[in-house]
Amino acid sequence: MANKTSNTPPKNRTPKNSKKPNPKKPGYNLYVIIGIVVLFFGLQFFVGNGFGSGAKDISIAQFESYLKDGDFKKVVIIKNAGRAEVYLSNEAKSQPEHKGKSNDNVFPGANSPDYQFEFGDLQLFEKNVKDIKDEYNLETEVNFDKEDTLFSDILITLLPFVLIIGIWIFIMRRMSGGAGGGPGGQIFNIGKSKAKLFDEKTDIKTSFKDVAGLEGAKEEVQEIVDFLKFPEKYTNLGGKIPKGALLVGPPGTGKTLLARAVAGEANVPFFSLSGSDFVEMFVGVGASRVRDLFKQAKEKSPSIIFIDEIDAIGRSRGKSNFSGSNDERENTLNQLLTEMDGFGNNANVIVLAATNRADVLDKALMRAGRFDRQIYVDLPDIRERKEIFEVHLRPLKKIGSDIDTEFLAKQTPGFSGADIANVCNESALIAARKGNKQVTRQDFLDAVDRIIGGLEKKNKIMTLEEKKAIAYHEAGHATVSWLLEHAAPLVKVTIVPRGQSLGAAWYLPEERLIVRTEQMLDEMCAAMGGRAAEKIIFNKISTGALSDLEKVTKQAKAMVTIYGLNDKVGNLTYYDSSGQADYNFTKPYSEKTSEIIDKEISKMIEKQYQRALYILQKNKDKLEKLANLLFEKEVIFKDDMEDIFGKRPFKKPEMITPKHKQNGQDKSENKKSLDNHSENNSDPKKSSANTDENSVVKSDDNSDKPKDKEIPKKN
Repeated sequence: MANKTSNTPPKNRTPKNSKKPNPKKPGYNLYVIIGIVVLFFGLQFFVGNGFGSGAKDISIAQFESYLKDGDFKKVVIIKNAGRAEVYLSNEAKSQPEHKGKSNDNVFPGANSPDYQFEFGDLQLFEKNVKDIKDEYNLETEVNFDKEDTLFSDILITLLPFVLIIGIWIFIMRRMSGGAGGGPGGQIFNIGKSKAKLFDEKTDIKTSFKDVAGLEGAKEEVQEIVDFLKFPEKYTNLGGKIPKGALLVGPPGTGKTLLARAVAGEANVPFFSLSGSDFVEMFVGVGASRVRDLFKQAKEKSPSIIFIDEIDAIGRSRGKSNFSGSNDERENTLNQLLTEMDGFGNNANVIVLAATNRADVLDKALMRAGRFDRQIYVDLPDIRERKEIFEVHLRPLKKIGSDIDTEFLAKQTPGFSGADIANVCNESALIAARKGNKQVTRQDFLDAVDRIIGGLEKKNKIMTLEEKKAIAYHEAGHATVSWLLEHAAPLVKVTIVPRGQSLGAAWYLPEERLIVRTEQMLDEMCAAMGGRAAEKIIFNKISTGALSDLEKVTKQAKAMVTIYGLNDKVGNLTYYDSSGQADYNFTKPYSEKTSEIIDKEISKMIEKQYQRALYILQKNKDKLEKLANLLFEKEVIFKDDMEDIFGKRPFKKPEMITPKHKQNGQDKSENKKSLDNHSENNSDPKKSSANTDENSVVKSDDNSDKPKDKEIPKKN
């Protein structure tokens, strides 16, 4: 793709009247076309009858008839071709039946025959001609000739070799063509970079306006672009251009989209490739491609290089190389380190990289001088989700009047930008599947349910006892969470099978930046409400609580070993943010401490289970009423919970707005609740689900929120 280079004038200010030559479009080689034409005519000339003798084909019967009339002056019998060529006499040429019949060839010659025909058996033909001559006393000259086939024989002999050599040359040219390392560039061009050079004329242009949210990350990246456009603004104060920026964040948060916006906004060459493009089975190829990439970038400087998923080559050296053999990935990383900040000077070449595994990257790669800036791209909050919805709603042609982006943002806590794009697309598909003429709010809510929980399976076969057990299990979750202050507010409960789950309770969790001990304990108690309800009603327990047990076990373990929220273990953490613990074979604590941790985890979970039993036993009548209603309707909402339990007496936390966002349209967010649309089945966060035999599907209430996870992100 190197032929798409645009000649950028100094300081990247392209004159308005300058005309850049358009890149040549791929086409057939002119010499190949000429060669095919010459080969065609050569075959016609040597193998056939020259460029056409112009002789008219006649039958043997016509030949004998004309011969008897004495119209022929000469007959030439070509033995090796099985063909006879006939020449008319001067008197015969003037006859009407022969006028316009001969010498109408493309390239007529002086001795061109007038007629020709194939005679079949040579001896029989000679006998017939001799008999006619003797009978009619003709003076027609009969000659025998042999067609010269030397060139045609040589051509036919060499033609297979010519074709094989031609095909081989064609394949080799395809394999060595192009510096971009395309499908064929795997042998002669294997050491060349596979980076794609962004062409602002032909490629789809993405601007910063298309990137909703991500204000902090966008501001830092925009500064890099601004530095390339107006370097004097910074160099006058002694500032230097950053050598690199690393975009870090969970999947789907918009890291690659941010890089595409940089490519669209920057008026400099932009090279884009993936970290896996450096990986090859041949030794030395990765390092060679790194050298070639930076060579191209230097030639077109100032320029930007974007490496997506850099963890493919940037992992810490010496960690998983147990064999002791030469690691090709380490050689590639060493070359990348040298190119980014080595002995050479790489001025005006900025490296952007993206990863969601910053914890495994090599420390030498992360240091200042290589990646001067590490930009964390977090999951969007409610305000940013509203902006993202506004961007992704633009392609939808017909949207119902009941669509409110603020409401949709509240119903999708923990969703990334990619998840929101999927919600918008899925809602359009659901509306089309229903035959609706526009996309409504309910279509969006169904899309959220579809993405998080899976497709509904209303025809799933189950026994009456199983359905009743599922109803009480989900009613137990709903009851306990409704009566606990810090449990997530419930939105709806369903026992309709969806995906692998047989039922689920859907919540609208608060977007917390920190989590206190009582909040985690309330969530654990609500998760144990399903099994507690089965124990109280049936005096039996089932495998349906496996996902609940998995969730509370991880939460309890995190409270004891990571967050230091246990009095017995104390204010200690065994969490290693550097990621080195993944490669250690020993635990960071003794066997005695391990026993204490196990006992405290078990004690904590059992305490919350007994607490759930107490709450459900105290409200058993309401539990049964809710379970029967759920068994009958299969889906109940917040209104049904309020009819049975009344409104929750707990106050909702007051939200604040950042100072730089406190304007007329955003101040109202401080006074609004996160849950003021009780009539809709909305939230994507499932807290519990019964399971079918061995299968378990249980979504954590806050599984998509990095701050609420039991195990923090390693970044």
